[in-house]
Amino acid sequence: MSGYAVVDPATGETVKTYETITDAALDAAIVQAQDAYRGWSRNSTVAERAALISRVAQLHEERQEQLAAIIAREMGKPIGDAIGEVQFSAAIYQFYADNAEEFLADEPITLMGGEGSAVVRKSALGVLLGIMPWNFPYYQVARFAGPNLIIGNTVLLKHAPQCPESAEAIEQIYRDAGFPAGAYTNIYATNEQVATIIANPIVQGVSLTGSERAGAAVAEIAGRHLKKVVLELGGSDPFILLSTDDLDATVEKATFARVDNCGQACNAAKRFIVMDHLYDEFVSKFTERLLATPQGKPTDDGITIGPLSSQLAADRLSAQVDAAVAAGATITTAGERSGAFFPPAVLTNVTRDNPAFHEELFGPVAMIFKVSSEQEAIDLANDTPFGLGSYLFTTDPAQAARVADAIQAGMVYVNIVGADSPELPFGGVKRSGSGRELGRWGADEFVNKKLIRIGA
Repeated sequence: MSGYAVVDPATGETVKTYETITDAALDAAIVQAQDAYRGWSRNSTVAERAALISRVAQLHEERQEQLAAIIAREMGKPIGDAIGEVQFSAAIYQFYADNAEEFLADEPITLMGGEGSAVVRKSALGVLLGIMPWNFPYYQVARFAGPNLIIGNTVLLKHAPQCPESAEAIEQIYRDAGFPAGAYTNIYATNEQVATIIANPIVQGVSLTGSERAGAAVAEIAGRHLKKVVLELGGSDPFILLSTDDLDATVEKATFARVDNCGQACNAAKRFIVMDHLYDEFVSKFTERLLATPQGKPTDDGITIGPLSSQLAADRLSAQVDAAVAAGATITTAGERSGAFFPPAVLTNVTRDNPAFHEELFGPVAMIFKVSSEQEAIDLANDTPFGLGSYLFTTDPAQAARVADAIQAGMVYVNIVGADSPELPFGGVKRSGSGRELGRWGADEFVNKKLIRIGA
């Protein structure tokens, strides 16, 4: 029985199921991807591949309403946010199309001695496997597949089991854009089949965005078979408030940083670390604003929060919140959970021995902590197994530079939220993963940086 199905989280209705790929069909897909790499990829130019990706961007724009409706149905994203995700994905594709030749140009090396020249030439590795999550069905694919197809790698894409319809729609876009068979292939694979894909000598690397558990499993298999791996995993990003000249505006940004995508983003602000002289007022205003965030069905007008992605996701978050409260945390909530609809909530008095202290809460639940010094804020921000993103608010530029340097994370946003952009690298440290996506750095992971040294 296939685990791939569209189950509307707003209603619980199973809309459609999809068959898992057979082993024979999977073997054929891997061979076809290799054939595309050996043929189309090696015999096309960067400019030609970039033109195809530019067409992929255009088709996302043209089909944005259709694509948005799919993910509203699959994982409950409010329709306005869904359209925004499709548009952002189009921007990522176009960014790589516009900058591909610059990113992949030869890099001359100044020789320390000797005659002749030296250059680093970038070329494709071959067939890659992408394993993508459900929370941003189009965006996650864009930042992996876009640059790698321009590089000349070919892609096998295993999407989340609850996103088979969007996975199908993405593959159709690649076909309609003019990519040849095997360049981009959607596969409805099981976890067991994923292991065999990674082990296959044809496959040269794997990129996963997902949970720690999934990342550890994939990295272990990839390591055994000496495959390149990029991992973007979980996060429990701190939002550090040291000073502000407009608390209301800061609270507005803090709220957005917590509830965007219903709080189901790896780089969402999840732990709010506030200086003691601002703490009481921040807690009051932030709690009021967070709990008043409009919630409803994904297709309702004017909502910010839809349901969580699934009943299971709501069950997991409920268990975490209940455990936190049982361990002494204080909860203020907007109401009672109903199915996959989870009300916004704030947790305070979360001590270090509370299970929630070192966990990632994937949903519209915030933890707030009080600190009395800059160093205490830094220490608390870094007291986490994760190291993806972070947010820092201060009116002191010297403090901003000092604290940003001290935060153990792959990204620090100072006095700004929601500032992700195609040219900015995305990725983390510690248990948040390794490698980078987006920007020129995302086009520099799965490449052969070949040295060519020429004598006189």
